[in-house]
Amino acid sequence: MSRLIHLSDLHFGKDRPDLLTPLLNAVNGYDPDLVIISGDLTQRAREKEYRAARAFIDRINAPVLSVPGNHDIPLHRPLTRFLMPWRYYRRWIARDLTPVHQGADFIAVGINTVDRFKWQTGKLGLHRLRRACRALSGGGKDTMRIAVCHHPLDHPTETKKRPIPGAQRALRRLLDCGADLILSGHLHIWHAGTFAHPAPEHDGHLAIQLHAGTSLSSRQRGEPNDFNLIDISPLHVNLARISFDDSKKAFTKAEARQFDRASGEFVV
Repeated sequence: MSRLIHLSDLHFGKDRPDLLTPLLNAVNGYDPDLVIISGDLTQRAREKEYRAARAFIDRINAPVLSVPGNHDIPLHRPLTRFLMPWRYYRRWIARDLTPVHQGADFIAVGINTVDRFKWQTGKLGLHRLRRACRALSGGGKDTMRIAVCHHPLDHPTETKKRPIPGAQRALRRLLDCGADLILSGHLHIWHAGTFAHPAPEHDGHLAIQLHAGTSLSSRQRGEPNDFNLIDISPLHVNLARISFDDSKKAFTKAEARQFDRASGEFVV
């Protein structure tokens, strides 16, 4: 049985300093086996923002798997964005843009969905998908296979943004590879469900789609700051949204759902 925490869209440089200590207290208090950050660690990809993100990560008492988001490459410095987009990310966060972490009963695979030429849109090409599928193929029959992307492959109806080009193809490919849980951010809204486009050649195998809102940013878009708590067992995946309560000045459990691994459905 494993416990994961999923953070997203920290946006250092546009963060809420009053949330930093409550967030770290909550994350460390849950004693996770792995903390996942699904991109946008910075606001403008400046080195001082990366230093702040690094200082935050260093205070987490668990391994951290991170992928970049579109804000983690410089929008307003096109020459740097085209020629050296990952300079500060690799210096301060991680050399590997597609990291893999294997736990006792799960494999988490980070997938880079950032496109330096189309800053907002993102992409997920065949090379990145093939690499992710190779990593997801490890483990045993009951291993929970987790893919981590910044850009969602399917969007809730409440957002007007479009998924990345080729999102349905990429989703089918990840389902073919056995992905059970796909984590993302980018939209600054929380959402838990199953994907709307199951791969028919795999008997309708469904993966959980779990979006985190923004864990630290002041750009909340009407939503509270939050993160996801994920408990994996052989029978179920328990998901909880942990949101910041301004009256208590702390992150507390706001809602929870349980996914039955045998039926492929949410039962709570």
